[in-house]
Amino acid sequence: MRIATWNVNSVRARLPNVMDWLGKVRPDILLLQEIKCETDAFPEMDFTMAGYNLHVLGQKTYNGVALASLHKIDVVREGLPGFEGDDQARYLEATIEGIRVASIYAPNGNPLGSDKFEYKLKWMRHFKRHARNLLRDEKPVVLGGDFNVLQTERDVYDPKGWEQDALYAPEVRAEFREILNLGLTEAYRALHPDEQAYSFWDYQGGAWQQDKGLRLDLFLVSPEAADRTNGCLIAREERGKDKASDHVPVILDLQSN
Repeated sequence: MRIATWNVNSVRARLPNVMDWLGKVRPDILLLQEIKCETDAFPEMDFTMAGYNLHVLGQKTYNGVALASLHKIDVVREGLPGFEGDDQARYLEATIEGIRVASIYAPNGNPLGSDKFEYKLKWMRHFKRHARNLLRDEKPVVLGGDFNVLQTERDVYDPKGWEQDALYAPEVRAEFREILNLGLTEAYRALHPDEQAYSFWDYQGGAWQQDKGLRLDLFLVSPEAADRTNGCLIAREERGKDKASDHVPVILDLQSN
């Protein structure tokens, strides 16, 4: 079972890149974030013609998440439980082939001290409560997406320069550690403990050319999914393509039961 996550930064703007990559890699499941379109405006036909089933949770102009799968999608939840007043399309959860998967686009939270920062912390706390409940079922769970957190110095090209950014704020890192401490494994870091690796390079300041990146796109897996994990890689080469997203796909490989 191959599962990929990709913040595409507008699915319609990146559609040729996405479809070309799908044709080459053919993941069983693709989790999309920041699709930046309403549900009805999603280019469903292109995915259907490629053999994928879809479920989309869109939003005009901003945010938006989607699931594409070669297998049947049983949708479980749109949005985080207990956070029903939130009108931002950031969380979509389903069961596919016996695995509970979610596509996640966590809030950015900048600037520090603002309402956006408080919203980020609140969102993370709701996510933590829900993740705890998911783990109680003792089933394979794969939570993938853009978590907008820099966990350690190995995940950012210039740790000192990011100390005043919400992605690297002590409060955010502490909340994220609590999420992991529930019993989740961050798949890439577990398999590549010492690697300096990135999944995002800004469009500004020659970030890609100078390899000034951040690792924001992650897979958090339950113990039952961690036992089946035999690979996690970052498709770094996609950032060098014409009209690329500023994020690249991250791929998780799970052994079959």
